[in-house]
Amino acid sequence: SSGINAEWPLRPGKEPSEIGQLTEKMIGFNLVTKQTGAEGSPVSNVMVAKALNIVKETYLAIVLDRAYGGPVIIASPDGGVDIEEVAEKTPERVFKIPVDIFEGISDEAAVDLAHKLEFEGDAIPQAAREIKKLYELFIGVDATQVEVNPFGLTDENEVVCFDAKMNFDDNAQFRQKDIFEMEDTSETDPRELEAAKHDLNYIAMEGNIACLVNGAGLAMATMDIIQLHGGSPANFLDVGGSVQESQVEKAFNLLTRDPAVKAIFVNIFGGIVDCKVIATGIINACNKTGLELPLVVRLKGSNMEAARKLLGESGLDMKAYDEFDDAAGAVVKFVN
Repeated sequence: SSGINAEWPLRPGKEPSEIGQLTEKMIGFNLVTKQTGAEGSPVSNVMVAKALNIVKETYLAIVLDRAYGGPVIIASPDGGVDIEEVAEKTPERVFKIPVDIFEGISDEAAVDLAHKLEFEGDAIPQAAREIKKLYELFIGVDATQVEVNPFGLTDENEVVCFDAKMNFDDNAQFRQKDIFEMEDTSETDPRELEAAKHDLNYIAMEGNIACLVNGAGLAMATMDIIQLHGGSPANFLDVGGSVQESQVEKAFNLLTRDPAVKAIFVNIFGGIVDCKVIATGIINACNKTGLELPLVVRLKGSNMEAARKLLGESGLDMKAYDEFDDAAGAVVKFVN
């Protein structure tokens, strides 16, 4: 369908009767913004909100910061624009305030921040209250980011969070079920959704060498070394540290269903993972699917000798290697 540009998200209407007409013009079209890229994203929902006149715009965000080991407030009196531009051009206008996660934000600290954001008069205590509420929200929903831009003032001297972005800690899904059930998965790759159901981390890519790896770091290194040898990875697939045989089978099913895949590379470093579990899962998956693709396996670490014995006695047509580089080179040769 036809595209609509980035100016469309805000469509002011003075009468409620106009809302229907405006939404009909938006739903079903592709929204093209900096975030979506040139291909755009289909509009399936429209948010209707009360229009407010903004007289002052500031920036306020609360994020988890590894360097500080906890929450950090990032604030600037210059809001309504890209904060990266502000930080580059006028870094003295951007404030970073670490927060003790056990103490939270005191009334004094919130008022001080309101002053830094250059609120005045009656707006200062309002802004301070909003800052404290935002921090309570950040903690209460297990957020990793609450970004408000603009955090501003109306012509009626009311402090308002006009626009916001929030990210949540995936590890807190078990206690934030209501929030995670709101996730829109309509544009997510079905394979990624299926993998997530089995506690597998899967991201499809554009290459032809499927990768089954444990650990995100090793997965990244595997993709890098494949490219170094002139190959192209078809996916990122991390089976994690507590993987079971059934998950390995499911992972193989995902990999073999990709028509672009010409070979499979299993690269396991068994620290937490039992290599024998991986080997048994591979054998079961290959027997069930009748795998015909070239298979290269590298298993190192816990129970690797037992795993290699299982694979050697399985009758599978596969190549086993001890060294990472040798295995990566071999799988690229199979494809080329």
